[in-house]
Amino acid sequence: MPPTLVLVHGAWHGPWCWQPLVDQLPGVDVVTVALPSSGTDPGSLGDLTADADAVRAALTGVEGPVVLVGHSYGGIPVTEVGAAELGVAHLVYLCAFQLDVGESLVSSLGGAVPAWQELHPTHIRVTTPEAVFYNGVSPELTAQAVDRLGWQSTSSVTQPLSRAAWRELPSTYVVCEQDQAIPVAAQEAMSGRAGSVLRMDTGHSPFLAAPAELAALLRGVLDRVG
Repeated sequence: MPPTLVLVHGAWHGPWCWQPLVDQLPGVDVVTVALPSSGTDPGSLGDLTADADAVRAALTGVEGPVVLVGHSYGGIPVTEVGAAELGVAHLVYLCAFQLDVGESLVSSLGGAVPAWQELHPTHIRVTTPEAVFYNGVSPELTAQAVDRLGWQSTSSVTQPLSRAAWRELPSTYVVCEQDQAIPVAAQEAMSGRAGSVLRMDTGHSPFLAAPAELAALLRGVLDRVG
């Protein structure tokens, strides 16, 4: 059975961000996960546990092997949940946080959020998404994406990991060399935990900036797994 691609979005985003990539993957079974930590109501956002539960539920619904992809913050619930018993055959960290047990997103940043984030007790707002997330993306797609961004729960980025799936499963890290959200040096440091490293000459959102190139990269991973 060919592997299924399960896509986990990053902070402030939703499954909508993957659509240009999905359009480039005819013939591939693709499942997208909606993380409860991102949404439009700051009072009802989930934490990392809720995100992990959402990824687990998606994996439970898939038959056969899975290539599990996490983008940015999405690498954290992927790391918390990914397991062979849930069908995961390979992990892909797409300019994502590949962290270890006991680490959280905020702790990996030295205990403070970047200047382009506005921190509140329950949620975080991104202040300059055009420059941080969408360099290299067309103005039209950038405007559409910015309009759809939500809030991100504070608890999701401060809760530490209880397990590290990459210690048990094969993994690939994709370094995005023009990323303005996660510095390349930080990506390269985390990529040392992956079994293989690939690179794209894009900003933080290759699924919008270069969906065909990203699709080709992921097809390569699927072929190796399948």
